[in-house]
Amino acid sequence: MKKIIALLVLSSFLFLGACEKKLNQIPISEATTETFYSIPNDFIQGVNSVYSSLRQYPDRQLNLSETRSDNLYAVSEGGVRDWEGINSFHKTIASNPYVEEAWSSNFNGIYKANEVLEQLSEKGDEIFDNDNLKERLTAETKFLRAFYYFDLVRWFGEVPLIDHTVTAKEANAIPRSKVSKVYDLIISDLQFAKEHLPESYSGDNVGRATKYAAEGVLALVYMTRSGPAYGIKGPGLGLDEWNKALPLLNDIINGPFSFISSYKKLFSYGNENNSEVVFDVEYSTGSDPIVGGTFPWVLVPDAWFKSKGKNTQGGLQIRPISEDLLNSYEPGDVRKSFSIQQGYTTSDGVSDPRSFFVKYVDLSKVPDDRHDWPINYIVLRLTNVLLLKAECILNGASGSQGDVDNIVNEIRDRAGLPPISNVTLKELMEVRRKEFAGEGKRWHALVRSGLVVDKMKAWIQKDDVQDKISPFNKNYIIYPIPQSQLDVRAGLYTQNPGY
Repeated sequence: MKKIIALLVLSSFLFLGACEKKLNQIPISEATTETFYSIPNDFIQGVNSVYSSLRQYPDRQLNLSETRSDNLYAVSEGGVRDWEGINSFHKTIASNPYVEEAWSSNFNGIYKANEVLEQLSEKGDEIFDNDNLKERLTAETKFLRAFYYFDLVRWFGEVPLIDHTVTAKEANAIPRSKVSKVYDLIISDLQFAKEHLPESYSGDNVGRATKYAAEGVLALVYMTRSGPAYGIKGPGLGLDEWNKALPLLNDIINGPFSFISSYKKLFSYGNENNSEVVFDVEYSTGSDPIVGGTFPWVLVPDAWFKSKGKNTQGGLQIRPISEDLLNSYEPGDVRKSFSIQQGYTTSDGVSDPRSFFVKYVDLSKVPDDRHDWPINYIVLRLTNVLLLKAECILNGASGSQGDVDNIVNEIRDRAGLPPISNVTLKELMEVRRKEFAGEGKRWHALVRSGLVVDKMKAWIQKDDVQDKISPFNKNYIIYPIPQSQLDVRAGLYTQNPGY
């Protein structure tokens, strides 16, 4: 996949160019489509282009999930930074670039997926001698379309449901669909993917979506749908689908994956595609055009890199870790020292006591170009699958309290902590909090578990010492529809309540 990643940016330009913002900018010309897809390799490049929309996914999770949550107290030192409105629940963030990016990048991926799927359907039988390759490419593309739609539903709730290519005029007339209808497409795509994707790949194809990746995302979809609705049009539907998720998770657990005994090795630059990785976003370094990652420095201040004699990256200011999270670690928890930099001295000799995440940073691997970090971003790993299983059991799926405790204690043992018993759902969410701190999963977990409203209100009261965060209400569980989309056609969309 590393070799394939080097083609992603180039292949994406064959279809869309870079980061269009409006629905009416997406459609591909008929002439381009007709002349491009003529041999099997063209379809492979087309699918690679669909993967290319994953590139900003890690940054998005850090900017919209981690920053939104009680893990960070990200108020700026001066001026107004883009993340401050995210962290502080500002009502006026419809034009925030992070919100805009979440919409545009995901829909770019969806439009590219629709184009590839239509071409596979129309031309595949004539072009492919190998039906297995056609089937696999179709399954990969459906997996990615579902992945992008699931990301959209979790951020925005109702979104336009587009499962085929459209003209600019058609796009400007497509309203938002009910969340349940969007889920119907997501589940259909993932069910197809899990039935038709291989269990593994070899060589340059390592890193593509597998059967297990599809099962993991589908399980998380069922779990997210099972979360409370909160009285908003968000990702939770209040369904009881925990027993639908459980067998999918068990299949992954019983698959080719194995638990790594060292927490640090999970994120080692020399241990990518390790035995815990179910699905990741892959990056390569030194390519032209650049196809590396930027997420390692998103939460890291430039002044720290400078103090280490390294190139500044782009994290202009600290997004400090909340005192609530810092104080929640038990003594001896190895994850805290590995993931968190607790204060530092600037190159000017000024001591800054604030803490920030350095989980993805290897100072020996800092690239010359800040857009060219070579480390992969793990979307789903075995530890997460195990904890999702425990969550299902605590919500009534088949299993016992002993099963839950055993899962938690295996993870605690790796962290250097003693065993505990009778783990509750609230306690499980705190286990998840420390395990995945700095990985962009916290907000989604709080929403899914039904804890987000009470937790955020209590956290603001406790940690907002500068009185910068607006009072939290349930409308802030999802984000506003980007202003650029409201401007496409007056009245096509109604803004989400609260913004």
